[in-house]
Amino acid sequence: MAYEVTKSDDEWRAELSPEEYHVLRQAGTEAAYKGEYTDTETEGVYRCRACGNELFRSTEKFHSHCGWPSFYDPADSDAVELIRDDSHGMVRTEVRCANCGSHLGHVFEGEGYPTPTDQRYCINSISLTLAPKQ
Repeated sequence: MAYEVTKSDDEWRAELSPEEYHVLRQAGTEAAYKGEYTDTETEGVYRCRACGNELFRSTEKFHSHCGWPSFYDPADSDAVELIRDDSHGMVRTEVRCANCGSHLGHVFEGEGYPTPTDQRYCINSISLTLAPKQ
């Protein structure tokens, strides 16, 4: 997919911390229960840490107790890109920012959460920035 924001590997490395780079550009995962937004209830908009694209809103965030921030729907269906992920001996659906291609996390379905979509977008806190509602 062609992304609106494209940068060289060196440019991404210069702009992101090593931890951010590992998750956003190398599809890494931050440790469970360590992320900045895991349990936050602040109202606002969650944006891609790499490019600022609006991804999720606090109104769609819920407590899944999985160790990472969970959302049941993106702010806009075009805000994220879903890609089949066969890594680590599992079949999952990777979630990427549709604006820059950065790795955000994974989406899971059919887990029985009482949400309107029965989906859990399990997103790394380090992939996000939160703009609080004013």
